[in-house]
Amino acid sequence: MRKLDQRGVAAFEFCVIAFALFMAMFSIIDLARYAITMQSLRTLASVAARTITVSDCYVNAALNKTTPACPSDPLSLTQKQDAAPFLYTNGAAAAPTVSSTVGTSVITVTASQNFTMILPFWGTLANAPSAYIKVPF
Repeated sequence: MRKLDQRGVAAFEFCVIAFALFMAMFSIIDLARYAITMQSLRTLASVAARTITVSDCYVNAALNKTTPACPSDPLSLTQKQDAAPFLYTNGAAAAPTVSSTVGTSVITVTASQNFTMILPFWGTLANAPSAYIKVPF
């Protein structure tokens, strides 16, 4: 009986397995980036809420039992970078936004950022990832 030619079988097997391996690896990296972004946004919203609660506008409104009129973005750029440095690795184009809105009995502080996945099969996110904190008054 003739022996079959086995040259190139290892290279073919590597090509078959490598695709699945790299897809799994980049999927884990993508999901980890998203998780770190969400945690950084939560931290940024928390720092902004803390800044509002110790600011003069909130304290004076609480003492006078009136609705506070605090600025919509309570943090400076350096405070944002100190609170969530991961969000500023892509430069100013991908910088997060922080806003606060005053409701009837709460101030809602929201931090959001545009986010794109590395792998195209995840699709596009319908909404930018965001985190919010509610501060009662």
